Amino acid sequence: MSGNQSSSDLVRPTADGSRYELTSPTALPKAGAFLWNQRMMIQVTCRGYATAQFMQPEPAKYAHAPNLEARTFMQPEQNYYTHHPGRFVYIKDEETSELFSAPYEPVRGKLDRFVFSAGKSDVQWTVEKLGIRVELTLVVPTDDVAELWTVKVTNLTNKPRKISVYPYFPFGYMSWMNQSGEWREDLGGVIASSVTPYQKAEDYFKNKNLKDKSYFLCETKPTSWEAMQAAFEGESGLHAPSAIVERDELARGDARYETPAAAVQYRLSLGPSEAAKPLRFLFGPALDDAEIRQVRDRYLSADGFAKCSAEYSAYIAKGAGCLEIETPDKALDNFVNHWLPRQCYYHGDVNRLTTDPQTRNYLQDNMGMTYIAPSVARKAFLTALAQQEPTGAMPDGILLDEGAELKYINQIPHTDHCVWLPVTLEAYLSETADYALLEEKVTDFHGGVYTVFERISRAVDWLISSRDHRGLSYIAQGDWCDPMNMVGYKGKGVSGWLTLATGFSAKIWAELCEQLGKKELATRYRDGAKAVNDAANAHMWHGSWFARGITDSDVVFGIASDKEGRIWLNPQSWSILGGAASPDQIRAMLPAIDEQLSTPYGTVMFAPAYSGMREDVGRVTQKYPGSAENGSVYNHAAVFYIHALYGIGEKDRAYDVLRKMIPGPDKSDYIQRGQMPVYIPNYYRGAWREYPERAGRSSQLFNTGTVSWAYRCFIEGLCGLRGDAEGLTIRPQLPSHWNNMKVRRLFRGASFVIDIKRGDVDNVVVKHNDKVLPKAKFTSIRPGETYELSVTVPK
Repeated sequence: MSGNQSSSDLVRPTADGSRYELTSPTALPKAGAFLWNQRMMIQVTCRGYATAQFMQPEPAKYAHAPNLEARTFMQPEQNYYTHHPGRFVYIKDEETSELFSAPYEPVRGKLDRFVFSAGKSDVQWTVEKLGIRVELTLVVPTDDVAELWTVKVTNLTNKPRKISVYPYFPFGYMSWMNQSGEWREDLGGVIASSVTPYQKAEDYFKNKNLKDKSYFLCETKPTSWEAMQAAFEGESGLHAPSAIVERDELARGDARYETPAAAVQYRLSLGPSEAAKPLRFLFGPALDDAEIRQVRDRYLSADGFAKCSAEYSAYIAKGAGCLEIETPDKALDNFVNHWLPRQCYYHGDVNRLTTDPQTRNYLQDNMGMTYIAPSVARKAFLTALAQQEPTGAMPDGILLDEGAELKYINQIPHTDHCVWLPVTLEAYLSETADYALLEEKVTDFHGGVYTVFERISRAVDWLISSRDHRGLSYIAQGDWCDPMNMVGYKGKGVSGWLTLATGFSAKIWAELCEQLGKKELATRYRDGAKAVNDAANAHMWHGSWFARGITDSDVVFGIASDKEGRIWLNPQSWSILGGAASPDQIRAMLPAIDEQLSTPYGTVMFAPAYSGMREDVGRVTQKYPGSAENGSVYNHAAVFYIHALYGIGEKDRAYDVLRKMIPGPDKSDYIQRGQMPVYIPNYYRGAWREYPERAGRSSQLFNTGTVSWAYRCFIEGLCGLRGDAEGLTIRPQLPSHWNNMKVRRLFRGASFVIDIKRGDVDNVVVKHNDKVLPKAKFTSIRPGETYELSVTVPK
């Protein structure tokens, strides 16, 4: 962990590319990894802090903060503190009383060796100090809510050692009504019990079936234990707990309304170079003792752990995706081949672990499943359309569980949700050619029965009709940008982006109608798209770019005269996608974006960031400058720009923005962002000119609509492999500094192995079996076949 580490020493993939390793707990202190199943998710940092959530059916926790906390999950750039929930193991040399902890917290002692290893189906740490090696492994099941922890301890010296091993898993402040903790001999672990607080009598009946117990179960009975957090910590602090440094053995205490914790002790005698028997633990929530016994019987053994690990690996492997690339950028290859499809799979598999995902999120997250499990994407369209309003509008959220309600942001009226139906369906149809979906009949909550085609037509009709006298789209209390909540809350404000997005949606739908032979409808939607685009050009084009909107007070914003929020990325991107921007306008806006929005860490959402509240725009202006939607590198906005750039052949600009979404591969970039390249975060800090020392810092949040689009951009943009009704079109867009790449693409049940090189050609040339295809498209695809293609692109 010396100061002159290269990037390959600090952050590196394993030889087979399936894991990423970090070799310092201090260089990227918030770097972490996540595991999930359809009932839970856990994000752990390299230093041992953890944030976990499970569904019952609403999100809940089984390890809490040390104070009463609001019902939130992960926060951007989440701060970790001494008593933050975590999973820690203390090691004490009983002969010298020296102490350290693994992975790093809470002792924070300098380590001789540290490796944090993020895998696709587990998380591992290796820590060495005082001649002792500690190896930690975390796995989760495919169906149950539980953490499976393995602790291995090895004596690295050539002399006998006497040590104590203390796993410490705090439960936190569970309830102001009722909480306790105790060692349960009959269950073989520390059990914390609580009562979820409530006031209304009717809530008692709702809460009866909540999992208000948390357990820490031990396969091997410990020497001793402590169940009261304050007794364990004592006066010395968690970096040197009194229960460890002042006693030979833990006091076997309990918690009776005090804050509970699980601390257990194993006193070990190890011979030279001897490894102790692995210690296995379960951590999670339960309804009652019976459930705890079931979980223990199912998992808490060597065979149970091995079976769970194998099943979970198989579960994660289902999200392997449809693309493998081999390019001059090996770090990029690793991310695209291993980590990006995994993140797409997470989003579509669990819908961000909520019972009412925002409609735009639900549709875009499931767009990613188009490339991984198309049947899941198909079902999502039917689920969403069953909740369409009689007017054709879509609700702010999609209810996924019986009894679920629209909550929080979904109680605020947003006007963009219909946009995402044609936009995401376009990707689905391109990939699957499943035009039969359009004829599926869907019955909504109100009893209306329409086909998928009719319902999306009604959604596009709603978009086209929900405009003011100028032909501009109303914004209400937000569009794609949730916190832009005061532009139109009085009922008059309009969105420049939504106007352009409506044009794009109508354009897509017109093209589909044309393809289906519905000429009159095609003309109608084409005319609608033109009317919307004409309105945008008449009222939103100012100088060299499109404005972001017009407020309730008729003030245009997002224009050159604005000192803050001068130029916004989304209107420019969607004007290109929908055809509102002419070639001359594009030639004007691209340099403006380069000059004002481009940073070393990506393209910011807008600039300059707001420094204070602007009451006719809304709470987006109150967020800290350069964070979240206030002028950060908000990757979801940036990926729309990438998609638009590939659509007009701007391959170098597109690749530049796309590559900047991924941390590294330079050491300085890893350190500045503070994140390993195992997911794309929702943002990196912006305000690059104002606060350069903090620009690029990762939010560490992996919930983001970016990833489905990023995967699509790699597949359809960079690799140029896009489906249509006839087959697979092949138009790679290599950045100019690449001369070749290789691709393996799964498409409609067949495998394509494609070798792409530059050559003396004017257009893309595709060969199969040494024969040049008549055009850059492969048709007559048979499932189960493998097709080897040679592709030449212009120099």
